[in-house]
Amino acid sequence: MPWDPKQYHKFQAERSAPFFDLLALVEIRPNLNVVDLGCGTGELTRHLAALPGSKVTGLDASPQMLEKATSFSTPSLRFEQGDQSRLRGDWDLIFSNAALQWSEQHKNLIPRLYQRLNPGGQIAVQVPSNHNHISHQIYRETAGEEPFKSILNGFQRYAPVLSIDDYARLFFESGAEDIVVFEKVYAHVLEDSDAVVEWISGTALVPYFERLGEHKEEFVNALRTKMRAALPETPVFYPFRRTLFSARKPALVR
Repeated sequence: MPWDPKQYHKFQAERSAPFFDLLALVEIRPNLNVVDLGCGTGELTRHLAALPGSKVTGLDASPQMLEKATSFSTPSLRFEQGDQSRLRGDWDLIFSNAALQWSEQHKNLIPRLYQRLNPGGQIAVQVPSNHNHISHQIYRETAGEEPFKSILNGFQRYAPVLSIDDYARLFFESGAEDIVVFEKVYAHVLEDSDAVVEWISGTALVPYFERLGEHKEEFVNALRTKMRAALPETPVFYPFRRTLFSARKPALVR
């Protein structure tokens, strides 16, 4: 998908807060081999490179994002293009902030990523679980209406994010230790409903924009009209749900 770093960063401060909550779940150990799945433009990945003695790889599928990220490269931090769902190698820490929601079949993906951990390694992930918010209901509804239904050839994308119970069970069934899974609501206050449309334009709407072509602005205008009716207040309270989870692979017994 053609990501727009400038659009994504319109709400950079709000999008950064979950990263630091996720980072707080990481057990700091020296000399970790770390991968950041969906590293984006790399600003936040730099904090992982600050772990003592660690070597960090930022992985992302978007050349637009990686073009920005490479400016942060150091001897201990490198970036490469790749598919996070097909991760290779062995890692002490698999970290992913707001990226795995773009990979399907989490019931298979999460155990597969867990298997890439070295003994004693940790996985720490944050995914948005805001897919039932009114903004998501409205864009799906609009995509199912003409003329957009025909333009999109019936395309709809539904978040593959599981319940917190499901993630906990996946790790339990994988034999993980120190399983932590919770959902947190981030209480954002945006200027108005148009700002909510701007927010989702940098994330959830990207696959729709890719298919809409010259009809993109028409679609956005339709969303703005509906959102103004649904959220007429100013400012708008925008409660954003996110799921955070962490688990550890047992260390080898000597």
